[in-house]
Amino acid sequence: FSFTWTDLRSAGIIGAPFSKGQPRGGVESGPDLIRAAGLLQRLQEQGCAVKDYGNLTFEEVADDEPVGRVKRARAVGGANQRLSEAVRAVKKDGHTSVMLGGDHSLAIGSIHGHSAAVGELSVVWVDAHADINTALTSTTGNIHGQPMSYLLHELHAKVPVLPNFSWVKPCVSAKDLVYIGLRDVDPGEHYILELLGVKVFSMSEVDKLGVARVMEETCDYLSTRVKKPIHLSFDIDAIDPSVTPATGTPVVGGLTYREGVYITEHLCQTGLLSGVDLVEVNPLRGQTEQDVQSTVSTAVDLLLGCFGRRREGNHPTDYRLPEP
Repeated sequence: FSFTWTDLRSAGIIGAPFSKGQPRGGVESGPDLIRAAGLLQRLQEQGCAVKDYGNLTFEEVADDEPVGRVKRARAVGGANQRLSEAVRAVKKDGHTSVMLGGDHSLAIGSIHGHSAAVGELSVVWVDAHADINTALTSTTGNIHGQPMSYLLHELHAKVPVLPNFSWVKPCVSAKDLVYIGLRDVDPGEHYILELLGVKVFSMSEVDKLGVARVMEETCDYLSTRVKKPIHLSFDIDAIDPSVTPATGTPVVGGLTYREGVYITEHLCQTGLLSGVDLVEVNPLRGQTEQDVQSTVSTAVDLLLGCFGRRREGNHPTDYRLPEP
């Protein structure tokens, strides 16, 4: 699977205004807020072709009773199936897919559709949480804390089949997954990460090594075998809540703004970034207008970094100094 610079510089944007993977309203406003903050225009200004596929619409599920502990499984399964098909279409059109959430349960459909289009993926998951509980280890039953368990080959036997989930086929190997920014990991998740030997850069490693070394090691680790297209799944709560407070499950001690932007810049420069999720922006969780604005503008800057924005500045390749 070969990438060209044109693929990289072309963003296919899908809005997924969906909140049923967790209990709080508001996160469904994320896609429109991120667009309203100027994402499309700013991508175009930095030389990126943009196609906006609009927002997906999701069917209301009337009787979505819990299945064991798992809440709203039918709605989550149905929404992710739609999203998977949409992402697959964006990839078939030759774009880097950009999924604006919505909650992190949407990574199921986004990664599934990406893999359906291009084959095996590497996944870089930037988050305060591992989101790798199974339906049986989860204490809350909220699927936004479980998406990775449905996607990993190695956990397939441990995941019960839920209603509206029969379409989900595991598509990621544990060796192709890297976590960055973890600082709130459940015991069952910690066991899974150790059992499967998943590469994890928790906030302790970020503190110890620095973000540049973390990104070098991430990319070295992912490219030792064969260079696969990279899917970046970025939960805004990876960033410290002093910067991005408007999110559902904030955890103190997170990535700085600069570390977050460095991660996206570095992944862009690999030439392998092929799909991106930006999730869990929730304006109703901000205490002030400034809280919301800071969270949304950070989300935009992270996405700009994915498409070649460099903090030292950019200029078009055909730029010439005007003659006097």
